[in-house]
Amino acid sequence: MRNIQLVVEYDGSRYDGWQKQPKYPNRVTIQEKIESVLHKMEQEEIELIGAARTEAGVHAHAQVANFVTNSNMKPYEIKHYLNRFLPRDIAVKEVLEVPERFHSSFNAKSFVYEYKIGIGEVPNVFNRKYSYYCFDKLDLKGMRKAASYMIGKHDFKAFADNKKQKKSTEREIYELDIYGDSDEVIITIHADDFWPFMARIIVGALIEVGTGRLEADRVQEIIESKNREIAPEAAEAKGLFLVEVRYM
Repeated sequence: MRNIQLVVEYDGSRYDGWQKQPKYPNRVTIQEKIESVLHKMEQEEIELIGAARTEAGVHAHAQVANFVTNSNMKPYEIKHYLNRFLPRDIAVKEVLEVPERFHSSFNAKSFVYEYKIGIGEVPNVFNRKYSYYCFDKLDLKGMRKAASYMIGKHDFKAFADNKKQKKSTEREIYELDIYGDSDEVIITIHADDFWPFMARIIVGALIEVGTGRLEADRVQEIIESKNREIAPEAAEAKGLFLVEVRYM
């Protein structure tokens, strides 16, 4: 058996996230689409393991996934086959043969997400599917102050929108950068891992601070409260991109 790694780019607009959902057969996911093409390629059942379970509507520049196969096809042949038969909103950027014990999810050390916010005087028509447009002027200084409270290791239970979460919600944010120009603000979050909706709730809180609806110092109180009910709503999925999965 061979272990094959994929680096995948996708537009998540029309998908119900990365992970297939057997309980909801009408939902269409990225994992299912790729597995379907892999099955046709070799006529064998394939389980594709993704590094990150991106949510419905979230995009990716570099999702990492792996699967085991009996195929004798060379990596470049697998890449060509996948890109020929996958929908045009999913693309395989790289295919590698990796060691047998490599696991896209378990071996991942950290993840980098990017969120795009449009702030120009006129909303950009062509970016409407890939960024959240904010009609208010954003206070970047205040947003950076709020972000400073999130950097480091904290219990992010207030920022994890999953009532059934039984595992520890402690996570470490290594970097949280906010930068932009007259047309766009970009928020980059690098952390050891993310709980469901965590990145989008963090962005939602930063937008609330940026628009003046939330005091920057309140972010620290929200973290310490561990209470999801007092944290802001999650930002829209369409502005979020998985940028990188790091293994070192």
